[in-house]
Amino acid sequence: MNTLFRAILMATAVAPLSTMAFAEDRIVSVGGSITEIIFALGEENRLVARDTTSSFPPIAEDLPDVGYMRALSPEGVLSVNPTLIIAEDGSGPLETVQVLESAEIPFITIPDGFDRTAVSNKIQSVAEALGVPEKGTALAMDVDAQLAALDTHVDDPARVMFILSVQGGRIMASGTNTAADGIIQLAGGTNAVTGFEGYKPLTDEAVTLAAPEVIVMMIRDGDHSIADTALWAHPAIATTPAAQTQSLVRIDGLLLLGFGPRTPEAAETLHAAIYGQN
Repeated sequence: MNTLFRAILMATAVAPLSTMAFAEDRIVSVGGSITEIIFALGEENRLVARDTTSSFPPIAEDLPDVGYMRALSPEGVLSVNPTLIIAEDGSGPLETVQVLESAEIPFITIPDGFDRTAVSNKIQSVAEALGVPEKGTALAMDVDAQLAALDTHVDDPARVMFILSVQGGRIMASGTNTAADGIIQLAGGTNAVTGFEGYKPLTDEAVTLAAPEVIVMMIRDGDHSIADTALWAHPAIATTPAAQTQSLVRIDGLLLLGFGPRTPEAAETLHAAIYGQN
């Protein structure tokens, strides 16, 4: 990859991208929130493919699927002959990114974050990568105004535990510095798990000590899903205040954790679910 794009990639962690336009666009979007932003900017006609997590808007699923964002194969991406790849932070693996770089295909990583400022920065960074910074500024201002207008403050915030999965009886929950932690705060709750960053398995004792009043999970199928009755029957979960009131919220994962244009909707939806509002 040439020197210009190496400099761009190094800069993305600390600053928005410089304004760029790409001729004969054939863009691959990697990451559900990136795809949402591209559609919200009205630039979806430049997309030739997307990754598996890009399921909104529904029409995005009509595009070819190059695979899961964290398990991309060079062959899958190269098969659509892209001229630019715009990806969420954490996309890869590194070996695939290196192959794409060696093929001189720009692979632009958009910095992530989990608060109002991060949403605006992500929108503007994607817009700049597309060469439409004015559109990015307008969309970022609109989304930020929606977030600012939310009335989610409560004097006594509910203790909320986000559970990513329950496998083999182990609760995989969100600590701090995650999308789950960020959306809980935007929704007016407080994360019941603060002893670590990221997503980690909890011991039964830790679940009991966390004492969540509400449990939040993604709507999902397969091995990572669990029925309500099975969740409440879990020995550790059964000890929590959430189990006593059976306070469980399930929300679409991309809406809940995307931190893109629909974040105001996600925060409002979660707030209403936590505090029992219609």
